[in-house]
Amino acid sequence: MKTILIVDDEPAARYGLRKALEAKYRIAEADSAEAAREALTREQPDLLLLDVVLPGQDGLSFLKWMREQGSELPVLMVSALDTAKTAVQALQLGAADYLVKGFELDELRQRVDNLVKLSTLEKENDALRRRMAADGQFGQMIGRSAEMRRAFEMADRVAPTDSTVLILGESGTGKDLLAQEIHARSPRAGKPYVAVNCAALPETLIESELFGYERGAFTGAAQQKKGKFELATGGTIFLDEIGDMNPVTQAKVLRVLENRTIERLGGTHSIPVDVRVISATHRNLPAEIRSGRFREDLFYRLRVVTLELPPLRAHKGDTALLAETFLQMHGARVGRTPRLSRKALAAIEKYDWPGNVRELKNALERGVVLCREEEIGVEDLPAEVAQGEAIRVKHDGDQADNGMGERDFREAKRKFEVAYLMKQLAEHRWNVSRTAATIGLHRQSLQEKLRELGIRRPGREPLEDE
Repeated sequence: MKTILIVDDEPAARYGLRKALEAKYRIAEADSAEAAREALTREQPDLLLLDVVLPGQDGLSFLKWMREQGSELPVLMVSALDTAKTAVQALQLGAADYLVKGFELDELRQRVDNLVKLSTLEKENDALRRRMAADGQFGQMIGRSAEMRRAFEMADRVAPTDSTVLILGESGTGKDLLAQEIHARSPRAGKPYVAVNCAALPETLIESELFGYERGAFTGAAQQKKGKFELATGGTIFLDEIGDMNPVTQAKVLRVLENRTIERLGGTHSIPVDVRVISATHRNLPAEIRSGRFREDLFYRLRVVTLELPPLRAHKGDTALLAETFLQMHGARVGRTPRLSRKALAAIEKYDWPGNVRELKNALERGVVLCREEEIGVEDLPAEVAQGEAIRVKHDGDQADNGMGERDFREAKRKFEVAYLMKQLAEHRWNVSRTAATIGLHRQSLQEKLRELGIRRPGREPLEDE
């Protein structure tokens, strides 16, 4: 039998509530906030009926104290005060519902039944999440390695807060899935989740997409349009690849974080937005700051909490688990679930996966589609996987991309310098003096260039001779 704790200083009110509910629920009582504190621990209730007016600490203050202690117990506020202000305050502090005294008993029972069912469902969801965590599952993400468990644990801890989160990781590591799960576990879960790929939007469009525009703001603006920040109000906006955002737009995003307002293009007044910001990038933002491409003040606003997703090569122990998961997923779509041959599994575990989890998922989709038997052979995998040679091998701090595919000259030059210096340093076992002598630079000049580009030896700064 579920337990309801009634907190009211009037004995007659407590008696009436008890008589209305005791046929279906176990009832506990307290006549003050102080007594309620003790009863919460002793009774472990499933629902709290809390009067607003109490001797000493009032009901709203007690509710605030509960939430500050991390309690998620559903609270039904009961009050003789029929004021919108009190009701709004209660709901803002985390009350699940609000009733004005004089209500019908059937209405009370209906509200209580709904909240108890909700509480039971939330407890079951928590238990399911704990079981999934034990199995290495976090929403749509999977990983039993220590690296992934750390990322999942940190994400789970930050999810219930309203802090901005910066997710770092190479392309294909699942930054978007992690952002979605943080939103799903937050108090904003029932509200909008709006994802924006900053790298996919041209500079001429990104501001109108994020902030919207008024009619006549520019040629073709035939009617008013809300931007992504407005559409996400009450929920979460995910700014993917924020490291690719131009400096002008960066400044406007910074103002949103500081003032919680936006201004549409062509507009003359500020519009308040209540939105949580989660951002992600595969870029080295400190290096981008040093080169003048990213604002330092925005960086610190975004990274209140930083989560890092490791590349798949750094947690290869999860490869077989991920492979089995993707086989089940793709198999369900085609109506058959083949298994991996021993040689195919060995090739998958050996391969470096520069495209990370996304590349693995796509490779297994290919295998499921192409295999003729109930077993996926090496010949059904992409050639680079079968041969064990990644098309592009990237390691910590390494940018194998030499910049030849870039249109922007500065970015192409930066990528070439990174690739060139990483190769030279590796050939000289990261001895800075010998590397500098070989490439014709002074040692100090090379050190400054390494700092500028954000290049460091795995595990330490490559600024000392060995």
